[in-house]
Amino acid sequence: MPSVGVFVGVIVVVTILSKSHADRNVYPSAGVLFVHVLERDYFKGEFPPYLKAGDASNDPITFNTNLRGFPDRPGWLRYIQRTPHSDGVLYGSPTLEHIGKPTIIEITAYNKRTFETARHNLVINIMSTEEFPLPYQAEFYIKNMNVEEMLASEVLGDFLGAVKNVWQPERLNAINITSALDRGGRVPLPINDLKEGVYVMVGADVQFSSCLREVESPQNQLRCSQEMEPVISCDKKFRAQFNIDWCKISLVDITKVVPVHSIRPDPGTGVLPEIGEYNPPSESLRSRDYFADFLITLAVPSAVAMVLFVILGYSMCCRREGVIQLVHHSSIQKSSKEIRSMSKNREISWPLSTLPVFHPVSGEVVAPIHPDSYEATSMPLMQTQTNLQNQVQIPQQQTSGKCIVLSDTRSLE
Repeated sequence: MPSVGVFVGVIVVVTILSKSHADRNVYPSAGVLFVHVLERDYFKGEFPPYLKAGDASNDPITFNTNLRGFPDRPGWLRYIQRTPHSDGVLYGSPTLEHIGKPTIIEITAYNKRTFETARHNLVINIMSTEEFPLPYQAEFYIKNMNVEEMLASEVLGDFLGAVKNVWQPERLNAINITSALDRGGRVPLPINDLKEGVYVMVGADVQFSSCLREVESPQNQLRCSQEMEPVISCDKKFRAQFNIDWCKISLVDITKVVPVHSIRPDPGTGVLPEIGEYNPPSESLRSRDYFADFLITLAVPSAVAMVLFVILGYSMCCRREGVIQLVHHSSIQKSSKEIRSMSKNREISWPLSTLPVFHPVSGEVVAPIHPDSYEATSMPLMQTQTNLQNQVQIPQQQTSGKCIVLSDTRSLE
């Protein structure tokens, strides 16, 4: 049996609590927010209970919803389920186009423990309402709420009560609720219990109150352009529970909106009119000569390339600046070749680091630092000795008592 809850006498939210296996029927109104909760407890009876003693039956259950015969839901109907251990919610705002057309939604419940499924049908019968649509519509952006939190009956009722307190309309309905993620918002960081935000659209039958109009003042518009919070006198009526971004509020008077009607052509019967028999073209068609096209395609680019080549050759070879550059480049190449040829013919003696040396104390001969594999390219630029036979040997130190005799010995030929 459906249970109909009325929030402050202005909104209808339908919740089905029936346990029967037959199709469930709901009757939402066009232009009024429709909410249907898919309760996990309702579907738990379709699956076998836990067999282990002491375990609570808290099966993870997810839902899949689609229009019968189609892979997805209607465009006006959305679905959300935050975790497999929370209830799913179908919500949306039906339009006049769906009045009188039953919409059958197939609901499939998946049990993640037993891998079993259960299927039920939800028949949505959209009804017409008086004075639809409401002429004055306001959309609020609430920063500290998620969409499933806002869809809860008590939270939505509190918000509509606050709006009615500052607007004072005779009729006030919640028209639609949209997550900020569906409007291009970013997923919040998992710190400080941040929320994704939600847009709530409400409609009324009277003009917007002066409090709601305050956001249109030049001072508040300037503050919003500077990313500062505007000054709204009635913000304290919401601040206790709802953090509203007043710079994103939208006030629309649909009585002043010019409707745009798209003109669609008459589709017709789909049968081509009688225009006689088909007459194919004659076989004696004159062939077309493509020689002129070929010449234009080939000759024009070739002529342009030739002109550019002549201009480049004149500037490089005939003008003084070009000749100077060519001569300078030729002289650099000639000098480089001459230096390379001179470096190959030079004879350089081996550096001291490649010759045998004597240990200053023991007099032993020490092997050269660089053996015969010494590369000529790593020789030092300046040589301190050019003849091996004229090298001065390292003086040897001889100790005799307390006197030290230094002998200077020169190698003899």
